[in-house]
Amino acid sequence: MSSGREALQKLQEGNARYVAKTMSLDNLLSYSRRADLVAGQTPIAIILGCSDSRVPAEMVFDQGLGDLFVIRVAGNIVAPSQLASVEFAAERYGARLVVVLGHTQCGAILATLEELQSSEKHRSPNMSSIVDRVRPSVEGLLLSDTLKKNMDALIHEAVRANVRASANQMRHGSKILEELIDKSDLLVVGAEYSLETGVVDFFDGLPD
Repeated sequence: MSSGREALQKLQEGNARYVAKTMSLDNLLSYSRRADLVAGQTPIAIILGCSDSRVPAEMVFDQGLGDLFVIRVAGNIVAPSQLASVEFAAERYGARLVVVLGHTQCGAILATLEELQSSEKHRSPNMSSIVDRVRPSVEGLLLSDTLKKNMDALIHEAVRANVRASANQMRHGSKILEELIDKSDLLVVGAEYSLETGVVDFFDGLPD
């Protein structure tokens, strides 16, 4: 089992290969491991990422079949089902790294900002459930006149604020994860993937 620090290093190295277009042939051919994985799995990390089709975690981190336990939902929000999935993977499979992975130009973040600045509310209660979970982390940013005048800067800050909020909810919204953090060195970190460059910037919760 990889420690949280070791897993983080593997993901950083994998992303560097992805950016440099030197991805591992072993990972690209990892379908050959399928039979070996029938008996069980030992993912090195749990990724809570956005459903955006441009951010496939295995590719972004140059990992193969069975390496990552991936949970994807628009806006990388934390609802009970996502939290339970992280608890399950951390307890059952021993993964010691959780990455909340946001990305630039996130549509869920943009939709939330648009709704907060509009008098019209979204007609779908299902969409509203996502917007309502993003809202608390970003609505304070609209108090800044500087950010309100610069939409690109506003979205950038909102994406990161939402990642921090989700990571913090992982750290403090589950007794199981709190115990694993205290007793088993579980790491919960926040990161942002750049659609433009392919670089993943780990910016929240990094170990000293």
